[in-house]
Amino acid sequence: MPAALPGTRAMGSTEVYFGGPDCARGRLRDVLAQRVSQVPAGGTIDWVTYYFRDRRLAEDLLVARRRGVTVRVTLEGRPRTPHANDRVVRMLGGSEGLGDGFRRIGRATDSKYQALWRPRLHEKLYCFSHPEPAAFIGSFNPSGDDPEDSPAVIREIGDQDRGHNLLVELRDPRLVTGLLEHARYLHTAPHGPFERFARRANRSLRSGKLELHFWPRVSPNPVDRLLREFGRGSRVRVATSHLKGRGGLRPILGLARRGAEVEVLAEWTQRRVPNEVEIRLASAGIPFRRVLQAEALPMHDKFVLIERGGERHVVFGSCNWTGRSRRLNREIAAIARDDPKLFDAFAARWEILASR
Repeated sequence: MPAALPGTRAMGSTEVYFGGPDCARGRLRDVLAQRVSQVPAGGTIDWVTYYFRDRRLAEDLLVARRRGVTVRVTLEGRPRTPHANDRVVRMLGGSEGLGDGFRRIGRATDSKYQALWRPRLHEKLYCFSHPEPAAFIGSFNPSGDDPEDSPAVIREIGDQDRGHNLLVELRDPRLVTGLLEHARYLHTAPHGPFERFARRANRSLRSGKLELHFWPRVSPNPVDRLLREFGRGSRVRVATSHLKGRGGLRPILGLARRGAEVEVLAEWTQRRVPNEVEIRLASAGIPFRRVLQAEALPMHDKFVLIERGGERHVVFGSCNWTGRSRRLNREIAAIARDDPKLFDAFAARWEILASR
């Protein structure tokens, strides 16, 4: 295993990496770049992501392929900023690219109606065969570029290389195998509106104290199901980049109605967290704060801390607290039950966010 980078929280088969204004610029993309460089000929790299604008990382993947690594990249074809990925698409999908190792789900030419109802590939999943099998999940897209010559795109999506973000490395063989199989399914399978009814869409991966869940699904939302267990005598802290709509607010307001002590830290922009959300939370007696940064850097973290008596759980992944994310998008969420080291890593990050 490579040496831990500064600020990394290592804990057995799990390792947490945070990025933000308090960290070196681009530290999460550097984590991924380091792993790409360590995969030898005959190894494999499988990535699934929403935004991918980092041309240096794209070139790293092409270099890996030329040295004999099997590289597969599955990318959202029509993100919210439709042409943000175009340069990397040309690199990975061109004649000197990854060949059938590159796939976009959905197209930039989809109509607004098609884009409205098609599940967007919002997962962030990075799998490596070496130096030992590992899979990274979390909130980070390689959406920055250096040199950055598209300031309009950065204004729209935020500077993810400098804003708050996270990746969690999983090395448990059962979870890594399941995530790798999931990444390859996304890369090779036909996709349609009825996938949510399939058994595989509603399954979970479990090992030890950690369980992984996937969207879209028709079975009950596992995060909502967990939160419904908590009320009076509980403390729940929600850090989120997106919070809006009845579907996003309902589970949080339900906690308050049941008497739980609830706090929310959110991104600063009105687009991602509208003013009416503040009003609804205030009327429910829920303390709400926006994480403000110099240079309008984004707060893109997504995690929940849950405490009751001796219980301490943490939820993290790619899911936003919005109707689209919770019902339609392709997402991954992890629930870690009573894992003190993992909980402490996220609790320490909460304090850093709260101080801003």
